Amino acid sequence: MAKQEILRVAVNAPLRMLFDYLPPQGMVGGRLRPGVRVRVPFGRGQRTGVLLEVAQSTGVGRSRLKRVTRVLDADPLLSAEDLALMGWAAAYYQHPIGEVLSGALPLRLRRGEAAAAGGVPGWRLTADGAAVDPAQLRGAPRQSAVMVALGRFSGRASRDELYGVCGPCAPVLRALEGKGWLEPCRVDGAEGPAVDTPPDNRPRLNPGQAAAVSVVGAALGSYHCFLLDGVTGSGKTEVYLALVERALAERSQVLVLVPEIGLTPQLRERFNRRIREPIVVLHSGMGELERERAWLRARNGDASVVLGTRSAVFTPLPRLGLVIVDEEHDLSFKQQEGFRYSARDLAVIRGHRRGCPVVLGSATPSLESIENATRGRYGLLALPDRAGNASVPRIDLVDVRSAPLEGGLSPVTLGAVREEISAGNQVLLFLNRRGYAPLLTCHQCGWIAECRRCDARMTLHGASGMLWCHHCGSQRRADTCCPECTGADLRRLGQGTERLEETLRRLFPDQGVVRIDRDSTRRRGELERLLDEIKAGRHGLLVGTQMLAKGHHFPGVTLVCILDIDQGLFGTDFRAAERMAQMLIQVAGRAGREEKPGRVMIQTRHPDHPQLQLLVRRGYGAFAAHALVERREAQLPPFSHQALLRAAANGPAAPREFLEAAVESGEGLSPEGVFFFGPVAAPMERRAGKFRAHLLVQAGARADLQRFLGRWVPILESMKLAASVRWSIDVDPLDLY
Repeated sequence: MAKQEILRVAVNAPLRMLFDYLPPQGMVGGRLRPGVRVRVPFGRGQRTGVLLEVAQSTGVGRSRLKRVTRVLDADPLLSAEDLALMGWAAAYYQHPIGEVLSGALPLRLRRGEAAAAGGVPGWRLTADGAAVDPAQLRGAPRQSAVMVALGRFSGRASRDELYGVCGPCAPVLRALEGKGWLEPCRVDGAEGPAVDTPPDNRPRLNPGQAAAVSVVGAALGSYHCFLLDGVTGSGKTEVYLALVERALAERSQVLVLVPEIGLTPQLRERFNRRIREPIVVLHSGMGELERERAWLRARNGDASVVLGTRSAVFTPLPRLGLVIVDEEHDLSFKQQEGFRYSARDLAVIRGHRRGCPVVLGSATPSLESIENATRGRYGLLALPDRAGNASVPRIDLVDVRSAPLEGGLSPVTLGAVREEISAGNQVLLFLNRRGYAPLLTCHQCGWIAECRRCDARMTLHGASGMLWCHHCGSQRRADTCCPECTGADLRRLGQGTERLEETLRRLFPDQGVVRIDRDSTRRRGELERLLDEIKAGRHGLLVGTQMLAKGHHFPGVTLVCILDIDQGLFGTDFRAAERMAQMLIQVAGRAGREEKPGRVMIQTRHPDHPQLQLLVRRGYGAFAAHALVERREAQLPPFSHQALLRAAANGPAAPREFLEAAVESGEGLSPEGVFFFGPVAAPMERRAGKFRAHLLVQAGARADLQRFLGRWVPILESMKLAASVRWSIDVDPLDLY
């Protein structure tokens, strides 16, 4: 009698191993294919896992093996190619494969539920609605916009597609349904917007854009990675669109990754104007069913373009032919909790394994990508000029030492703001610090409001009257008197976006002022609404954090004021200066993107700082070249490779003891070319009530580091001290905080 086959299953559990099971009673394991979900007994309960292998033998006694309870899918949800990519990622980033696979699935599928019904919720024109001329709805512009959009989508569109063009418009849709012009329906994924931009009316590509499209287009069908290094406003999106059209002409699917949810609506709108085939969006702000249906459309090949944030890199795409990563330098592409992967780096790996081109676009490329281009690993495509007639903005440093500041604004800055507002232009004021004031202190005894769970000060939020810790999220009502001396003279020191908004409303009462940060855009659809109002010219003064720095196109902005950049000049992290430079150039790029010339003013107390002078006078390219020389001399990434072992516990002793034991065990492996730095307390030792310590592992060669980690991590898991701490390994860390 033939031996019964063994099913090797990846279970969603923090264990770096597969689990062996017998097939369900009466089912032959050979009939099952890797990639299907299965329900299995695990511990005292049941869990959902993914079948990875049907084997003939097991290292466990067969009498001890349990049977799979139920097979959840008739066909694999994940292909062999998908499983191989996720297996590679789990091995490289030293993370349990079960958690990697589970995280790649939509939430309902992760829980073992049946896949959602085909199609997605949508709307279609009724016979009466088809007879309506949208131009006649002059008194109802949003209703007119929806009717126009439906016409472009051949009379029917998914809710996601309508939201992508018109913004959140549920009340408008209900109003049109009440008139009998629309009715709800399900859209099956074969729908797509009709092209409303004839080829002869599309923007003419300049020589740099045309050359980039030609080079990447010639590489379709094979792997090449390209760095598209284009100044802000150089028309990178037009290059993306032209390449997407070429890939779709060859019946390929395209994956486009963006760093922030806030960038998806405007990019979706640009794509909708040009791309006839179905487009889906994937990001964490979507509802469960909406996201799952989009994922299924991509997996089934019904969606030709997937536009998503970090986690979309794992979306199954059976016809993948092109990968684009916009703003490739952005820190948001690195997952900072749990499975700590880099979506940008995995996009490159995915393109390599698939055999298709990868385009990494940025006005401020990461030093890693610049070095890869210098070494010839990436092809370099340069866009040195702004598209159309736009010119690069002039950048001026404003010395605020000893200057009287009003709400954080110097007289020179205020004068420039008044000048631009009087001319009918828009001004963007950038302050990467939300809230009202970063410090609440007693003027009598010096008490400072501090977080009770972190080594950090609380930020005062004026609108709510709450003190917030921006590190652990804890909140409490702001004190009305000093808890130490009972004094009533509490001072609110420093500037946040709320305070800056208040100052501008007082100084410019006749101007519209809008603030865009995480606090003002919490409600779904609020960011899109505010961005639409900015583009419509309803606000002359724009206040924002880094949410306004990335990729947005504001035609009316002619002046950008950067109010506090100095902290990036003296950061403890060796990447601090690079991030400061990237943010400065990205924010500055919002100015003068149309016919009117732009200007940038940077307030600083260190106008003579060498790095700041180099960046302002000679540009990001010269800054990056100088920074790479420094990195090479110090043997820091990209000239070495790192992994960060973090440990946290309720007290300060346990993390350090665990990391000291980790060093001892690592040195016992006699790793050649691998070095340990630490253990040391984390820069913020106490966070969210836990004491934290770090151990940095560094090697000159990536292969040496990977070989070492493959031997070392299993030892860490077996250490007795590991049970007394919460520990994690971060390969290629971008945040040493």
